[in-house]
Amino acid sequence: MNKPVHYNFDVTRGLQRFRELIVYICNKCADDPGFGATKLNKILYHSDFRSFERFGVPLTGMAYQKLQFGPAPRALLPVIRELSSEGAVREAPPQDGPFGQKRTVALRGAYLDHFTRDELDLVDEVIRECWGKSAATVSDESHGVAWRARNIGESIPYEAVFLSDERPTEDDVSDLKALNEKYGWGLQL
Repeated sequence: MNKPVHYNFDVTRGLQRFRELIVYICNKCADDPGFGATKLNKILYHSDFRSFERFGVPLTGMAYQKLQFGPAPRALLPVIRELSSEGAVREAPPQDGPFGQKRTVALRGAYLDHFTRDELDLVDEVIRECWGKSAATVSDESHGVAWRARNIGESIPYEAVFLSDERPTEDDVSDLKALNEKYGWGLQL
């Protein structure tokens, strides 16, 4: 039986959680000199997909797409505009330098009532992994097999988090051949 893949999830209060996660990340990253639009996209992506991997459900359930510089939530720009019009965030002009990016600045604290401590710890973990890295580095690190397997503009299924970016070892290939033969999978190896 084939199971469908999920490009988004019906997470309880998913849009509200997405909005507050943006505010939370912008607050937490206020002192990171490399924080900007690219890093916000990647922190949201890694947090949602890692939550799916670890807990079986993403944090927000938002759909993510392949863009040139890595995965990004489809709803990000409209939600940033809404948050900005409500006075929750503001868009700061690009920083000086050749790679200056728009920076979203939080103007209030995030409402975290709908998040568990484990979920916030996971987001903090992703933030720590990205902290101090340039947008280019964080972007390059997001170009794994899940991103490479899609065309620009296509949605990335949450199940792609289980694909490995590591090349299989000789032992992995040998084990797969043995399982293929034992279970008659008919794989052409």
